[in-house]
Amino acid sequence: MITFFAENIGTIITGLVLLGIVAAAAAKIRRDKKKGGCAGCSCGCTDSSASSCCGDSPSQK
Repeated sequence: MITFFAENIGTIITGLVLLGIVAAAAAKIRRDKKKGGCAGCSCGCTDSSASSCCGDSPSQK
């Protein structure tokens, strides 16, 4: 078992770093969604009448 970890330490560390990045991104999207903002949208559409980037069509307003 220790041999497996020793032979694959680079892959394990890389995987853990990538997992951390994905978890941080998911947490930020969740936080933005809870605040009422647009998840994944940087156009500032919460204050704009042109909020089509968030899926709000003008006909729904």
